[in-house]
Amino acid sequence: MISDKSGEYLVKLAKNAIKQYLETGEKITKDENYPIELDEKLGVFVTLNKNNNLRGCIGYAEPIMSAIEATIDVAIAAAVNDPRFPQVTLDELENIDLEVTVLTKPEIIPVAHYSQYFDEIEIGKDGLIIQKGYSRGLLLPQVATENKFNVENFLEHTCIKAGISADSWMDESCDVYKFQGQIFK
Repeated sequence: MISDKSGEYLVKLAKNAIKQYLETGEKITKDENYPIELDEKLGVFVTLNKNNNLRGCIGYAEPIMSAIEATIDVAIAAAVNDPRFPQVTLDELENIDLEVTVLTKPEIIPVAHYSQYFDEIEIGKDGLIIQKGYSRGLLLPQVATENKFNVENFLEHTCIKAGISADSWMDESCDVYKFQGQIFK
C-alpha cells in the first residue's frame, strides 16, 4: 500500500480539488512535488462527512488510473455528483471531514459453499463487492465496523447496496469479492 505521508497528501489534495472545482468549475492539476508512489494505479474512494453524517462518497473500486488522478476525480464527484445528496457548497466545505480510502485490487472469494464466507471475510479489515449479473454493490471495510455488522450483516447490506435481495450472497450465481483499504483522514 502507500505511506502515511502519501495518504496525508491525498487528503489535502482531495480537499483542494473540491475547493478549486467549487470556486472555478475546473479540475486541479497535480503539482510537481507529489509523492512518486502515487503514480501507481490504485482503487480510491473519497468519503465526505458532515456532523458525523455521510455527505458524499464516490470511488473507483478497480485500479484504473493513478492514485493521484483517481483521488482528484472521485473527490470532485463525491462533492458534486453523488446522487444521494445535493452538491456541496463552498461555504459548507470547511465543516466537512474528508476521508480517502486507498484500496487493494478486489479478489474473488472462491468458495464451494456459501458458509465458507464466514471464514474468509474479516470484519474491520475487508471491504466487499457483490455482483450478480449487472447488479453490483460495494461497501468499504469501515462500513462494517461503524455499523457493528457481523459477516452475515455485511454480506446482506452489500447485496442491498447492489439492489438485489439481501440473501443473494448465498446464490451460486453471485460473485463475492474482498479487498482491503488504507484509510486516511
